Amino acid sequence: MHRRRRTALSVLAATLVAAPLLSACGNQAHPGAAAVVGGERIEVSAVQERAAEVRTAQESSPQAAQLVNKSGQLNRAKLHGLIFGRILDRAAEDAGVTVSRKEIQEMRQASLAQQGGEDQFEAMMLQQRWVAPDQIDADMRQEVQLPKLARALGADLGTPAGQQVVGEALTKASKALDIDVNPRFGTWDDQKMQLGNYSAPWITQRTEFTPEQPTET
Repeated sequence: MHRRRRTALSVLAATLVAAPLLSACGNQAHPGAAAVVGGERIEVSAVQERAAEVRTAQESSPQAAQLVNKSGQLNRAKLHGLIFGRILDRAAEDAGVTVSRKEIQEMRQASLAQQGGEDQFEAMMLQQRWVAPDQIDADMRQEVQLPKLARALGADLGTPAGQQVVGEALTKASKALDIDVNPRFGTWDDQKMQLGNYSAPWITQRTEFTPEQPTET
């Protein structure tokens, strides 16, 4: 994984921990929705479809049993990603940040070069990030978006002060979107950008904060 990618991911958790605590979202019922974010539904079927894409890719891997066993919270992982993506979009929009197709492809090509080719890159994304091949560009978009957001805010993600600035922008966006999660998936924590007790296993913590460990569901 190349340096820019590793840096953005490893400081993300620290960024979120630095943000102020916000009130919990509501518990309104939305039949058929996994969550409602900014008044827009994320359907359970959409979450299940993304999880199924990952499962299909995992089952085609020589390490199928290992990959499946290590991703017991796949549905929650996919919902977590969908929610966070909308929060990041909102924070980026508020800061006037845009991401071009060219930037996404440049990020992907840099990652490909680092991993030694397309097959190796896709295998790494599947194993470490639970991302199926068709989902990689969306992941790359966030890898471009987060550092650009930091720069737009005049923040250095490599420093605690910079992490706090970005964290505050993300929690502000999260609160504005009034996130309401179906109880079967848990509740959304605006401060940690975390769905219940699920925390993305690929994010390296660089602070003394220790997140709750994922539990099987």
